[in-house]
Amino acid sequence: MSNILELREKRAKAWDAAKAFLDSKRGGSGLLSAEDAAAYDRMEADVVALGKEIERLERQAAMDAELAKATSSPITNTPAGAPAEEKTGRASAGYTKAFWNAMRGRVSPEIQNALQTGVDTQGGFLVPEEFEARLIETAAERNIMRALGTVITTGGDRKLPVASGKGTSSWIEEEGEIPESDNSFGQVTLSAYKLATAIKVSDELLNDSVFDLESYIAKSLGERIAEKEDEAFIIGNGTGKPTGIFNATGGGQVGVTTASATAITLDEILDLFYSLKSAYRPNSAFLMNEATVKALRKLKDGNQQYLWQPSVKEGEPDKILGRPIHTSFFAPVAAAGNKTIAFGDFSFYWIADREGRSFKRLDELYARNGQVGFMAYQRVDGKLILPEAVKILQQKSS
Repeated sequence: MSNILELREKRAKAWDAAKAFLDSKRGGSGLLSAEDAAAYDRMEADVVALGKEIERLERQAAMDAELAKATSSPITNTPAGAPAEEKTGRASAGYTKAFWNAMRGRVSPEIQNALQTGVDTQGGFLVPEEFEARLIETAAERNIMRALGTVITTGGDRKLPVASGKGTSSWIEEEGEIPESDNSFGQVTLSAYKLATAIKVSDELLNDSVFDLESYIAKSLGERIAEKEDEAFIIGNGTGKPTGIFNATGGGQVGVTTASATAITLDEILDLFYSLKSAYRPNSAFLMNEATVKALRKLKDGNQQYLWQPSVKEGEPDKILGRPIHTSFFAPVAAAGNKTIAFGDFSFYWIADREGRSFKRLDELYARNGQVGFMAYQRVDGKLILPEAVKILQQKSS
């Protein structure tokens, strides 16, 4: 942990040095020479690299803490000899053992019977509850919208009533007629779209008892699912996939259109900030591509303070105007007509998981190559249920 704090301090000092260099080298026009610009880019790259290393160490520390937890809890306030509460269904030890035996091809009548609690409608086996939680955890490390949004589990389509307009009150004379003014309501439906992936494992690895099949599948499938989910939650068009936060229909509302097709000014960031209703700002955050963050690092406010502020506290992201910045590779870059920055309360982006994730073992498909396939699939949807809660900065069209 001390190493993380040291890196944060080093990063803050590196950023201070980069700012000082930038201020000292700007000419009367506010521009840098090609040589100075290259030097600044190298200094900024060091700041970015330190930030990524801090993130890696924090993820590593979180995983170490999770793995260091006790595998069982001491019995308290329970009479000696009393049986422990037995888990049932997909949470039971019997189902977990049978599931992984089946994934390795070790199927017997007893294993088939144990797996009946987890057979889904499409012939696969629902993953054990503890493994499913592990898979979700793997996804959450890489999927920014699962961390920012609201995640629910549904058994069918979930219809959400949303107040799209509020009534008003009026001043009236004594004994005057009171005008009617009703609230207006809309409806958002969260359904389910199928997301699937498959991996191949050699027969030799499957038969090797040392090979940790569970960890390998959790990591491989978790990364694939997380990446595709993140793409859909951010830029999905709602056709066969979730609706992304940047999508023209069903995404956030455009709060600011820039004067340039590729550049962003301080005033435009301020306009975006204040285009969001004050009620949503306490829980607000920025979401953008890292390339956009790079452009914003050079902006100053009216007090000549740089807009971007690096985090110096554990667990806190970098900030702009006192609000956290989150980045995603899938957020659009600054180009003509692109929506480049989302700002708002992302808890109004709802992610609906339908039931659990399921696995199928594919014995015959890759048999000629001495491999066994594993297919995983899930059904999920995501929508911004209150568009006014997220405002978008859009670049000028060329």
